[in-house]
Amino acid sequence: MVALRAGRERRIGAVMADAAANDDLVRRFIGAWERRDTAFIIDCFADDGVYHATPLDPIVGKAAIRDFVASFEGNPAGRLKIRNQVASATVVLQERTDHLTMNGNPVVLPIMGTFEMTPDGRIAAWREYFDLGPVREAYSAD
Repeated sequence: MVALRAGRERRIGAVMADAAANDDLVRRFIGAWERRDTAFIIDCFADDGVYHATPLDPIVGKAAIRDFVASFEGNPAGRLKIRNQVASATVVLQERTDHLTMNGNPVVLPIMGTFEMTPDGRIAAWREYFDLGPVREAYSAD
């Protein structure tokens, strides 16, 4: 019985370590968006990774994601405030509020995100759920 318990504790400990590593990676990933660190952001994705801002079409693969991320490099850096984040060995759930400037206008976006993680700690899929209305308003304010 002791061996079983010890083995189970080791397995639980490994899962907790994976959860902690995933939590840390996603926090650093969001920080990289604030710094506009395209190289770090792209390195976090699996080769066949997917980004899907659910009001829009999914972006599939590192090359397409790189093009998308690079399109933000000329924009002012924003503040992406993580409100709540929960991580497991395979998924990170994140509630955040993004404070951005789009088309010269301030935009506040409450966002709920889901990060599916690979066993080696990369992002397989990143889905974000938010209202596109504030973004549309920023571009129609001219």
